[in-house]
Amino acid sequence: MNAVPPTLNAAQVSRRAVVRGLGITGGLILSAPLVGCGQKTSDGLKGQTAETSAGDAKLDPSVYLQIDEEGTVHVFIHRVEMGQGSRTGLPMIIADELDADWDRVNFIQGNGDPKYGDQNTDGSTSIRKFYEPFRIAGATARAMLEEAAAQEWGVARSEVKLADHKVTNLVSGEAKDMGAFVAAAAKLPVPAPEILSFKTADERKYVGVGRKIIDMDGIITGTANFGQDVMLDGMLFAVAARPPVVGGTVKSYDKDAAMAVSGVVDVVELPANAEKPYLFKPLGGVAVLATNTWAAMKGRDALNIAFENGNSAAYDTTAFEQQLWDSVSAGGRVALKRGAGADGLEQSAKVFEADYFVPHLVHAPMEPPAATAAFAEDGTLDIYTHGQDPQTVQQTVAPYVGLEPKPDQIRVHSQLLGGAFGRKSKPDFAAEAAILAKVAGKPVKMVWTREDDVRHSYYHTIAAQRVRVGVDDMGMVNAWHHRAAYPSIGETFDAAATGPSDFELSLGLTDMPWQCEHLQVEACDAPSHVRIGWLRSVANIQQFFAVGSMVDEIAKAQNEDTYEYWMQLIGDDRVINPADDIAEGGVYPNYGESADRFPIETARLKAVLSQVKDMSQYGRTMPKGKGMGIAVHRSFVSYVACAVEVSVTDSGMPKVDKAWIAIDCGLAVNPDRVKAQMEGAVIFGISIAMHGKVTAEDGRIVESNYDRYPVARIDETPVTEVHIMDVDAPPGGVGEPGVPPVVAAIAQAVSQATGQRVRRLPIADMI
Repeated sequence: MNAVPPTLNAAQVSRRAVVRGLGITGGLILSAPLVGCGQKTSDGLKGQTAETSAGDAKLDPSVYLQIDEEGTVHVFIHRVEMGQGSRTGLPMIIADELDADWDRVNFIQGNGDPKYGDQNTDGSTSIRKFYEPFRIAGATARAMLEEAAAQEWGVARSEVKLADHKVTNLVSGEAKDMGAFVAAAAKLPVPAPEILSFKTADERKYVGVGRKIIDMDGIITGTANFGQDVMLDGMLFAVAARPPVVGGTVKSYDKDAAMAVSGVVDVVELPANAEKPYLFKPLGGVAVLATNTWAAMKGRDALNIAFENGNSAAYDTTAFEQQLWDSVSAGGRVALKRGAGADGLEQSAKVFEADYFVPHLVHAPMEPPAATAAFAEDGTLDIYTHGQDPQTVQQTVAPYVGLEPKPDQIRVHSQLLGGAFGRKSKPDFAAEAAILAKVAGKPVKMVWTREDDVRHSYYHTIAAQRVRVGVDDMGMVNAWHHRAAYPSIGETFDAAATGPSDFELSLGLTDMPWQCEHLQVEACDAPSHVRIGWLRSVANIQQFFAVGSMVDEIAKAQNEDTYEYWMQLIGDDRVINPADDIAEGGVYPNYGESADRFPIETARLKAVLSQVKDMSQYGRTMPKGKGMGIAVHRSFVSYVACAVEVSVTDSGMPKVDKAWIAIDCGLAVNPDRVKAQMEGAVIFGISIAMHGKVTAEDGRIVESNYDRYPVARIDETPVTEVHIMDVDAPPGGVGEPGVPPVVAAIAQAVSQATGQRVRRLPIADMI
C-alpha cells in the first residue's frame, strides 16, 4: 500500500533520521507531565530513569522528545496544523530549553494516541496548555546531558554547559556534540521538574523570535499533504447524498441508475442518525463508490433519492427568530447576579435598551472535509484525515467498525488542514470513510464537496440578545441587564441541553469586567433544529458583538468618546474572578484555566486599548462617509483591542480600509504566528460582520457555496497593523481572541459611516 506520509521537515532531515524518528531505538527518550490534562503530577517522575520512562506503560506522561546518538533531536508534535503554527511553536519551546541547533531537529507528527494527553487542536490551547510540558522536556534533556558529560569528565555539573547543540567542559575547554552523551544520559534518573533550571528571557534564542512555520515551503510549492491529497493504491472515491434535514432518513433511491454510471463500483446506504443527540455521528444517506470522484458525483446525481425529513422539517430561520425574541421577552435562568441585578436599573437616571441578532454561521474552510480509510490484513484500521483531534476520530469511528478506539486498532494519520475553524474537530466524515472501507474491502476516500460542507455542517448558533443598561447622573453605567437566547452547543451531546450553557455564557457575558454595581445575565431557552458546533471564538462572536456595540451606543448617545467610555467602564486596576457573582449551582470555566494562574486583569485590558488608540489615533475627526470603531475584549485568557477605519463605497457597501490590533497573550512564543493570527482574525471578522449568514427553509439549508455564503475576498482585505505587548505572563490563547473585538469595532465604524446603527449581522443585509 502506497500512502502519502505525514509532512515532515524533509529539507532538514536525513532519510536515516526519518526512519529512526518513526521507530526509534537506542536514544534518550524523555517524558513530561501534562499540565491541566488530568495526568500524573511531577512527583510521579521521581526516581524513574529515562529508559524506564520511555517504555513503562504504567506512566501516563506524554513522550514529546527523543535524542538519538547522532545528536538528532526528534520532537513529537501531538497537535495538528491548520495555519495557526502549533507544529512550529511547540518544537521551538523544546529546542530553546535544550539549546539545540534548529537544523538538527526532526519534526514528527504524533498521531492519535492517549499517551500524548489532550490532542484536540481547538480552543486556542496548544501553546498555553503545553508550554510547560514542552519546556520541562527540553530542560530535562539538557540537565541529563550535562550531568552525563560532567560524570565522564570528572567535574561538577556547574562546570559543563550545553549550548548550540554541544556540551562544553568549562574547565578544559573540550567540547562534544550532545549526541556523544546520549547513551550515558539515558541511564541517569530523570530529575524532578521542580529542580530544573529554565532559560531566562535573555537566554532564549527561539521563543519570542519570529520563525517561519516548518510547513511553509511545502505549502508554497504544493508538496505539502492535506486531507484531500491522500492517495492509496487501489483506492475508491466516495461521495454521499445526505438527508437535507438533520435527523432525516432515506425513503427511496435508484441504485441501478447510479450503478449504470461508468466508473461507479457500489452504492451503500449509510447508518441513519435520526434522533438527538446527533453527536459526531454521520448523518446517514446513501454513498456512491467509484474509481474517481467525478464518477461518484455523477452516480450520486443519478440516485433520484428521496428522504423522510423528520422532526426538523418545519425549521425556518425567519420564524425561529421570532421564537427567540419571545423567549427573550419571557426571561430566563439567572446565570450571574451582582448587586441588585436587573432591579438596579430602577436606580439609574437613564436606561438604554437595544436588541442584537446574529444568524447561523458556518466555518466554510477552503478545504472541505475528507478522510481516507484502509483496513490492514489483521483487521486493524488506518485513517488518513485532517481531523482536529485524532483521538476523537478514533472514538467516533470505533463503534461503526467493531474496533476499540486504541492506537493499535485504529491508527489515525494526521494530515495538514486546509482551514478548519472548528469544523474538522467533528469527524463524522472519518466515520463515513471507515464504514465504506469495511463494506468495500479496499481503501476508500470520502470526499465532501463545498456544497456538502455548507449544507451538512455543525453551525454556529443563531442568537438573539436584549441589553438594558442604566447610567447614573454622571452618565456612567451603574446597571447592566443582559438576556441571551440561542440553541446550545450542548444539545449536540445532550438533547435536554436547550438554551445557553454556563460555558457559553462565560464567553463574553458572565465574564464582563465592568466596574458596574448591578449586573444580571440570563440564559433564555432555545431548542436546536440543526447540528450546533463551535466556530472560531465560539459564543464570544454574538455576545461581544452585542456588548461592544452597546458600549458605543451609550457613549455616542451621551456625546462621549467611545475610547474614554471604555476606559471608564473598565475602571480601576483590579483582578477579577467572575465566579464570585455566578448564581448558585453555576460555574465559571475560565477557558479551562485556573483563576489564580489566569485571572481577569483590568490593567491589561486598558493597556491594549490604550496601545490601539495610539496606533490608530482614534478620536480624530472623520469625513462624511467614513467611520471608526474601537473595542477591547478578553477571551481565551488573552487581551485584544482593535480599531478599524471604514468607508462607504460607491455601491453603498462599507469597506474596512485599515485595522489596528494590539494583543497581550502573555509570552508570545512565535511572534510571527501571533501577528498572522491577528491578521487572519481581521479577515475572519470581516467575513462574519459583512457577509456571514446561514438560513433554513423547510428544514433545509439554503446556502451552498461561496456564491451564496460569501467570505472576505482579497479586495476587502485591509492594511493591518499588529502590536504584540511585551508582558511577563504565561502564554495565553492566540488563534481565536482577535475575532470578537474586530466584529464589534466594524459594527461601530459602519454605524458612524452610514448613520445606521448596526444591531443585526450581516451588515450586507442593511445595505
